[in-house]
Amino acid sequence: MEHLDHVARIQQQWAAERPDLDPTPQGIIGRLHRLAIFLREDICTVYADHGLTEAEFDVLATLRRSGEPYCLAPSELAAQTMVTSGATTKRLDRLVSAGYVERQSADGDQRRRRISLTAAGKTKIDEVMTYHLDNEARLIAQLSLTQQSALEGALKSWLKHYESPQG
Repeated sequence: MEHLDHVARIQQQWAAERPDLDPTPQGIIGRLHRLAIFLREDICTVYADHGLTEAEFDVLATLRRSGEPYCLAPSELAAQTMVTSGATTKRLDRLVSAGYVERQSADGDQRRRRISLTAAGKTKIDEVMTYHLDNEARLIAQLSLTQQSALEGALKSWLKHYESPQG
């Protein structure tokens, strides 16, 4: 007998209660939703083990991957981390206190600020990124290489309908 996961049980219940509806899409959407919850928990554990929140990791990683001099305007940082400027300010306050980033004026103009990764911040994100990618590799290792490739292709194709192309 086939194992019925949580989503399959929900689909069966809807099929019994509303046979006029097709619960097939729930098989994909419901499983993606549940999987995202489990994966996020496993991913955030790595951040927490290194004293970071998911949001703080996101800021440090964004600055690090921006390349030298690891510096962005707050608006660029907010856009790349997909949060509001208010949420970015809150994240930055904690990271400044921890010594991982610093606020600098651009060209001596106090109205034009830049956020820079400090040496301690670069060391921190380089260390955590190693553990993060190892963890992600562990998480997807549950799928065969063929499954990983097929899933990545399907997700990439689906996601392009929601994201604007980047130049």
